[in-house]
Amino acid sequence: MDNELEEIRRRRLMQMQEQQSQAQMSPEQAAYQQEQAKAEMDARKQELLRKILTPEARERLTTLRMSRPTLVEQLEIQLLSLAQSGRLQNMIDDEQLKQLLAQIQPPKRETSIKRM
Repeated sequence: MDNELEEIRRRRLMQMQEQQSQAQMSPEQAAYQQEQAKAEMDARKQELLRKILTPEARERLTTLRMSRPTLVEQLEIQLLSLAQSGRLQNMIDDEQLKQLLAQIQPPKRETSIKRM
């Protein structure tokens, strides 16, 4: 019991020291650490996407990112959540990606011009 209490105190002390050291960092250091964390997350995301998408699907996603970055971000989140939950059995090819895109995109409104 005393060992557990001592272990909890030691962890809490380490956590408080870490928080204090982070608070004392300069804004440049904090920004650098945030950049590093973001780059690491992006690298992990790209690695997972390489595992679940065929090269053609990845190419389509890259091309689409230039014109519709928010749509691609939504699709990537959806794909990663499907992969992490184990609901993907096979790699997603270009046709399956097109179907997912059609489901995510809002329906287009048709415009018609009537002459009087």
